[in-house]
Amino acid sequence: MATTEKPLSAKDAAAKLKVELIENGIGTQAVHETVVAYRANRRAGTHKVKTKGEVSGSNKKPWRQKGTGNARAGYKQSPLWRGGGVVHGPVPRDYSKKTGKKVKKLALRKAISARVLAGDVFVVNAPKLEAPKTKTLFSQLNFNEDCRALLVLDGIDTNVLLSSRNSQLLDTVTASDLNAEHLLKYDRILATDAALETLAQRLN
Repeated sequence: MATTEKPLSAKDAAAKLKVELIENGIGTQAVHETVVAYRANRRAGTHKVKTKGEVSGSNKKPWRQKGTGNARAGYKQSPLWRGGGVVHGPVPRDYSKKTGKKVKKLALRKAISARVLAGDVFVVNAPKLEAPKTKTLFSQLNFNEDCRALLVLDGIDTNVLLSSRNSQLLDTVTASDLNAEHLLKYDRILATDAALETLAQRLN
């Protein structure tokens, strides 16, 4: 367990989020499309190889056409040669995908429903730190280092952000920035009451 608190029940989650949880297969495709789009939009697409017209070299024939015993060759930039150009290689491109607002909203609702029904969502008190201290943060959250968890806050807290960033097992995100990919990436979701209220506004 990531925390000593009890997981958020489906009934309590529906009351806090003010929406009905999705318990069937509805929204599964929306989650897939949304997560694929998020990951595709992060790709730089700056890959590039040089073609035979871009690699360095002259137009001089390496050797005469006949009489050497070698195969005919017209230029040193041939793709058949080491150091030559690349045929049909990757070129810069845009990988971004567009996803509708309704699809993103459905994906978020489906993802949070799945995690609640799986018993992976916990309600915690908002941590208060006077200075960045990972050990103190873990103590306030009753968090044990046996899994990866996501802490969902209503607003940005610099001390909490710096404390969680010092650990590879705990990440922090605001409720306004939470998306379906976040909910699927971590073993446990730790959310404050204020964060759930903000999330309820997004879902409604």
